[in-house]
Amino acid sequence: MRNLVMVGFLQAQNCSNFAGSWRHPEARNDFASPDYYAHIGRVLEAGKFQLAFFDDRLGMPEFQGGRYAEAVAHGIRCVKMDPIACLMPMAMATSRLGLGATYSTTYYHPFHVARLFQTLDLMTCGRAAWNVVTSMNDVEARNMGLEEVIEHDARYDRADEFLQVVHGHWDTWADDALILDKRTGRFADPDKVRRLDHEGRHFRSRGPFTVPRSPQGHPVIIQAGQSGRGRRFAARWGELIFTSNPNLEPAKKAYAELKADAARQGRNPDHMKIATLCHPVVAATAAEAEDKFALIETLPLEVDSLMLLSENTNFDFGSKPLDEPFTEAELMRFSGTQSGRDRVLAALGGSRMPTPRDFITITRRGKLPPPWVGGPKEVADKFEAWFEAPACDGFVVGAACVPGSYEDFIEFVIPELQRRGLFHKDYTGATLRENLGLPRPAVARALGE
Repeated sequence: MRNLVMVGFLQAQNCSNFAGSWRHPEARNDFASPDYYAHIGRVLEAGKFQLAFFDDRLGMPEFQGGRYAEAVAHGIRCVKMDPIACLMPMAMATSRLGLGATYSTTYYHPFHVARLFQTLDLMTCGRAAWNVVTSMNDVEARNMGLEEVIEHDARYDRADEFLQVVHGHWDTWADDALILDKRTGRFADPDKVRRLDHEGRHFRSRGPFTVPRSPQGHPVIIQAGQSGRGRRFAARWGELIFTSNPNLEPAKKAYAELKADAARQGRNPDHMKIATLCHPVVAATAAEAEDKFALIETLPLEVDSLMLLSENTNFDFGSKPLDEPFTEAELMRFSGTQSGRDRVLAALGGSRMPTPRDFITITRRGKLPPPWVGGPKEVADKFEAWFEAPACDGFVVGAACVPGSYEDFIEFVIPELQRRGLFHKDYTGATLRENLGLPRPAVARALGE
């Protein structure tokens, strides 16, 4: 029987993916304290969420010429602390909640990432997940010593080899390699630990790897690629796929295609969980929820949208009048994410060239994405319709106010989903894989041969 997957979407600051959420009168300001993250962890675990994960980018939004003053002045996602460090207070405050963090395949080395996340998996007793990104922003590239982002498909080609190396290292220790017998003096069996000896186009990594296997084998892989090349990457590697599609029918089509893509890769489609981003605004009654949403709609600033669109596309949205159409040449200069541009063009249906205002209106970047507003029944109805369609296996819940939106959701919606038999009443296992219904990965090939 299918059971909903529920994921909390976080930033290492006091917002989720809604930049204006820090302005909410009920948002906590102590995001630089460990108690802030410990509290969120306790809230999500009380709601039986399977996972909380941190989105991350390696730079601050800016306009052309490196102008970042607006980001700092208005708090437009200008703080991005290290997500691994922010996970640790959550790990210490919880025992079942899965914990994920974003790390880039473009700016780190596979051995480092393999060691970091496998250690995190051990320190959380098998609850770790890695959100794999290729990093799409020029500001990130400049922070890491490059002038601009690597070309889109080339980033994914590099990422494929990166994942090969990481999984290769994770598979170099047998599950029973450790002995730890003080009487005989045997720490581990050398016949059950091997080198990787990888030499490829992008990476060389020898080993031996220095971290043993964890209770869940190795961390769960999260992926969110939505371009054609990104979907192929997700189908090959992703175990929890993060999607964003505001409309049910296209989401159903994308869900079926992703599952089919996984099958073509020789994978069991049931071993890939697809969770769609949503932003529930809930209260005891629909009328109260509408009042909450009315307040939320006062929080975004126009500069939020322009700066975050600039970050997402590597094009300066602050350089054009809001109602001046883009040229074909300008659209071709968008070098970040492709899915947002494609969505805007599809919405206009070729009737005219889009303007910056069209991008704000259609993508709602900088605003709260199209929310599901209502009381427990109305919002649970939405969750049930998408899950049963099926358009997803679960939901990535974005918060308009941290931690209050999560507290509202857990108070009002989770009990209704449980009453309908759609969501579990307690965790089924100790590890993240057990609670997601994913198999424990076997070591890829025999050791000691």
